[in-house]
Amino acid sequence: MKVLLADDEAPARVRLRALLGEISGVEVVGEAANGREALELADRLRPDVVLLDIRMPGIDGLEAAAHLMGYEQSPAVIFTTAYGDYALEAFDKHAVDYLLKPIRRQRLEEALSKAHRLGRTRPGAVREVLPGAAARTHICARARGQMVLIPVKEIVYFRADHKYVTVRHLHGEVLIEEPLKDLDEEFTGRFLRIHRNTLIAVSFLAGLTKTPDGLHVVSLRGVEERPEVSRRHLFELKELLRRYG
Repeated sequence: MKVLLADDEAPARVRLRALLGEISGVEVVGEAANGREALELADRLRPDVVLLDIRMPGIDGLEAAAHLMGYEQSPAVIFTTAYGDYALEAFDKHAVDYLLKPIRRQRLEEALSKAHRLGRTRPGAVREVLPGAAARTHICARARGQMVLIPVKEIVYFRADHKYVTVRHLHGEVLIEEPLKDLDEEFTGRFLRIHRNTLIAVSFLAGLTKTPDGLHVVSLRGVEERPEVSRRHLFELKELLRRYG
């Protein structure tokens, strides 16, 4: 069983590595000090299990787990934490386990055994367990075979087209396979639906115009494209512009 460790505290990683070294059939293939490093290493090393600290700077363990679940070969996720304020007992209902620090060898072995039995973490488990978890700070995608992380604050719009969603950001665009409905729910308040297939970032909204053929389109800072606004969503958009205009 290949295991990846992710914890922002070096002593915690040292202790975990030592405990794992006492368990037969386990190989530590890498260590990460934050969520971004964990995602990059998991993409490259393809571990069977990722031991994720929940509280880490930048991309924390919960967000990293959400991204890991979207991998084609997603690893099993075992959370580690020193805090009991995450309703952790709920994880027992999913293919996600947790370890409270200080971690004991017996409990670690039990979690690894469970991960081995259950296999990959089920997509969506984190948000079902923690529906109040904060929205992601990044969108994970693949471009030219490589994993890329797009800061949400740099995303101008999401546009759905069949099974894919185009993520248009300040430096280009990527494709993801997430339902637009889920993105709409996750980023409520930051993105506004202007069409059945389009969400725009409120922070990039620059104006609303009407074309000679009667269509309403929005101007967005940072890009030349002017997405169309459907009649159904026109009133809400106008109200937003009135409030902030």
